[in-house]
Amino acid sequence: MKSLFSTLLLALVLWAIPSGARSKDDLAPQIDSLLRVKSPRGFNGVVYIRQNGQTIYAKASGYADFKRKTPLRVTDGFSTMSIAKQITATLVLQQVEKGTVDLHSPIRKYLPDLPYSWADTITVHQLLNNSSGLDSDDLDKPLKFRPGSGFNYSNIGYSLLGRILERQSHKTYGDLVNALFKRCGMTHSYYPRPATQHFLKKGHTLHADGSITQQEKIPFDPALCPGSHLIVTAMDLASWNEQLHQGRLLQPATYKLMTTYSITAAHPLFGDQPIGYGYGLRINDKAPIREIGHTGFHPVAGYTAVNLYYPDSKTSVIVLENQAHEDFSIAYYFEQAVRTLVITSGLLP
Repeated sequence: MKSLFSTLLLALVLWAIPSGARSKDDLAPQIDSLLRVKSPRGFNGVVYIRQNGQTIYAKASGYADFKRKTPLRVTDGFSTMSIAKQITATLVLQQVEKGTVDLHSPIRKYLPDLPYSWADTITVHQLLNNSSGLDSDDLDKPLKFRPGSGFNYSNIGYSLLGRILERQSHKTYGDLVNALFKRCGMTHSYYPRPATQHFLKKGHTLHADGSITQQEKIPFDPALCPGSHLIVTAMDLASWNEQLHQGRLLQPATYKLMTTYSITAAHPLFGDQPIGYGYGLRINDKAPIREIGHTGFHPVAGYTAVNLYYPDSKTSVIVLENQAHEDFSIAYYFEQAVRTLVITSGLLP
C-alpha cells in the first residue's frame, strides 16, 4: 500500500506537470512548474542538476532571509544536515587507507576514556552504517539492539567518528573537513566557525499552524557536526559527488566498502521498500537506475537537503532548502517530486 506521502506526491506531480509526453527537453519547464506549487507547502531553496560536468538545471526560489525578503541565489550556502555523514565517512576511510583506523576494531581502541561498556563491542564499521544500536542523539540511553544486528539511525554515532578522526589524525575535525573541501575544489563550502557562519543562509521552521520561525543560529553542539551540519553550496555538492564517485578521493577497494551494504533501511524519499545503507550513503540498487544518495532534515534547525548521484550517467541531483516543515509527511515533498521528474525524464539512461 502506498504511503500518504507517496499519494500526495503523485497528485502533486500530475497536477504540476504540463500535459504531454515527458522528455529530457521538458525537464526544465516541468521543474519550473513544480516550484510554483504552493500547496501543501511552498518551495524555498535551490535545485541543481549536473551531468558529466555540464549544468542541466540551476534555479533558486524564495528567500535567504524571510524577515528581510532577501532573494536566494544558486550560489548561497545551506546546511548539509545529514549529508555530512558521507563526508565524515570518507575522512574515516582515508584514515583506514593510511592504516590508522581499522574498521572492525572496537571503538575502545581509539576512545579509551569512553565510560560505556559497549565501547568494547561496537566497531567503527557499525558506527559508519548505523548498526551500532546507539540511540540517535543520547549516549546515555541503553543500546537498542546487539551491535551489528539491526539498523538505528544515529547522529551521536557519527559524533564518535569525529572524535576518532581527531585522535587518529592529530587534527581537528574542522581542519580535516576544510582540507577535504579544498582538495575537491569546493571553494564556497566550509566547516561552521564564527568566521564562516555568515556564508550559511538562515534556516526556517514551518509550523503546522502556518506560522514560521526564523532560526538565527544553528541549535547544535559542534560535536554533532560530523553527522549533521556543514556549510555547502549546491554546485560544490555536485563537485563533491564527482570527486567521491569518480575515484578521486578513495582507492577503488575502499570506495567499494563505502558503497557496499550488509544492512537495509527504508526512507520515504526512496519509496516504501528498504534499500541498502553503506557508509553514510543509501544505496538503491533495486531500481532500474542505480542511485546513491542521502537526505538531511531538521525542523528545529530549519533545513531540508537531498543529494542524489546516478553513477551510470554521472548525474547529480541536488535539492537544498533553508526551511523544514514540522509535518514529516510533506517534509520531502519537492525533493521527491524533483527526483521523480528526473527519473522519468529520459535524462538518465
